Amino acid sequence: MTNGEKSWDRILVIDDEQGLREGCRRVLGRYHFQVDLAATGREGLALFRQNHPDLVLLDVMMPDVSGIELMHTLRGDDPDLMCIIITGYATVELAVEAMKLGAYDFIAKPFSDDNLLLAVEKGLEKRRLEQEARRMQQAEEESRRLSQEKLMLEELDRVKTAFMRKVAHELRAPIAAIQSFLVSILAGYGSPQAQREMQERAVRRADELLDLVNDLLNLSRLKDAKLELKRQEVSLNKVLDEVLSLHAADAQQKRIALDVRCADTPPILADPVHIKQLWTNLISNAIKYTPQGGKVRVHLSAEDGSVVGDVEDTGIGIAPEDMPRLFEEFFRTEKAKAFAQYGTGLGLSIVRQIVTECGGEIAVESEVGKGTRFTFRLPAAPAS
Repeated sequence: MTNGEKSWDRILVIDDEQGLREGCRRVLGRYHFQVDLAATGREGLALFRQNHPDLVLLDVMMPDVSGIELMHTLRGDDPDLMCIIITGYATVELAVEAMKLGAYDFIAKPFSDDNLLLAVEKGLEKRRLEQEARRMQQAEEESRRLSQEKLMLEELDRVKTAFMRKVAHELRAPIAAIQSFLVSILAGYGSPQAQREMQERAVRRADELLDLVNDLLNLSRLKDAKLELKRQEVSLNKVLDEVLSLHAADAQQKRIALDVRCADTPPILADPVHIKQLWTNLISNAIKYTPQGGKVRVHLSAEDGSVVGDVEDTGIGIAPEDMPRLFEEFFRTEKAKAFAQYGTGLGLSIVRQIVTECGGEIAVESEVGKGTRFTFRLPAAPAS
């Protein structure tokens, strides 16, 4: 920087010697630095917080406060601040110690104008380089963050597209079947008995379609982060009794023995509708995939501040290679498809979403041909 060139940098000189302060102002003022002067540490701190200088020339020995102590305070307010220690020859060791503690440089009294200007310009340049390096680092971090968000959005879009395709595929089959039955009936194909059978099959496919739509809506609501959850204290025992009464006839029709053992358990915080869906999906699946004359065991207990539910069957079981995909939307094993033709493939996705929403966890154990056991653990509601 040449004489007369303007600078917008601000310098604060803190020294108890008036002559030194005025000399610094005279030298630095020629280069259009903005210079503030303070005779004490207390006065210097006030000016620092008022004017926010870029560099401080600080006497290491002052009557009211140690220069090193003041430097800690100043750099605590502005970590980028450049501090240059002003010291007499007798206190060079203190100046070196100050540099170890964060000072940029020191100049010994008496010093020349050139030495003062060189120290100040080097200190300001280091500040600019450090700030620029920090800005570049922040820009790189922001760029990485934006790249990660872009990848996440692309993945979300891919998942959304794949999900829409799955939904369209699952909806297409029952709709096409219903349309085929109706077209045949309207065209007068078949005997009255045959047409009656087509009507009944159309109704069954419509029921399947309605089940699929309901499951899709339930899963969508569970995944909607903006939807306000209606949490309240819910008794798993009470909801279980209700669900068992609805499925007792299904179990009886298949001569499946229901072994229900429930201890008194504390309530949990949840949406009662979701807890009913949780029990319904697990118990209906157990009955559906258990052959005639099998057994379904339902246990409920309290354990270490949690409520633990078990639904175990003696059904077809799940192969080890299918286990990782078990909770995926629309996933059904080939064995399940062969055993029970219809299923939305969304029940277990709904179960996992409900358990996660309640802050719990779910595990599954299974052996092909011997049965499957689902165990979920939900935190009990805090004692009131």
